[in-house]
Amino acid sequence: MNYQSPVYNIKRVPIEKIEPNSYNPNAVAPPEMKLLYDSIREDGYTMPIVCYYNSKKDTYIIVDGFHRYRIMLDYPDIYRREDGKLPVSVINKPLDQRMASTIRHNRARGSHDVELMSNIIRELHEIGRSDAWISKHLGMDKDEILRLKQITGLTALFSETEFGKAWVPEETVRE
Repeated sequence: MNYQSPVYNIKRVPIEKIEPNSYNPNAVAPPEMKLLYDSIREDGYTMPIVCYYNSKKDTYIIVDGFHRYRIMLDYPDIYRREDGKLPVSVINKPLDQRMASTIRHNRARGSHDVELMSNIIRELHEIGRSDAWISKHLGMDKDEILRLKQITGLTALFSETEFGKAWVPEETVRE
């Protein structure tokens, strides 16, 4: 098999053709963003932005690298030095697989916004992904998935859950 990882085909893409995705739950605090800026200022872009290419709109949708993208938007010195272009590695996957890729990339590095993670679980459930699929592709255990579902407050998310009959109400004794 001649599989070639996307990283071997990096493209220089104008930042105007790059868009954030609508589902990334990753948040970076201001001190870490400053550190990311310092890193890019001192070392350049050492990792590409991972994107999906939308041929209909001729845009690149970020799967991983949103904060590296933000650095170029927020710091004119970086924009000028890089001539307004970012290194992009393209993956060609459907939306559910891109969501899973985003989570895998982020979980390998840091923490997530709980509410946004809950929304992703809801969206994946609504497009028919099972808890087993979510567990396998997002690296979550059943308890974490359950907690995130509880945050959304949507009972439809519990359709796969089997509830036990361990509790039986006692009759109240009246005097």
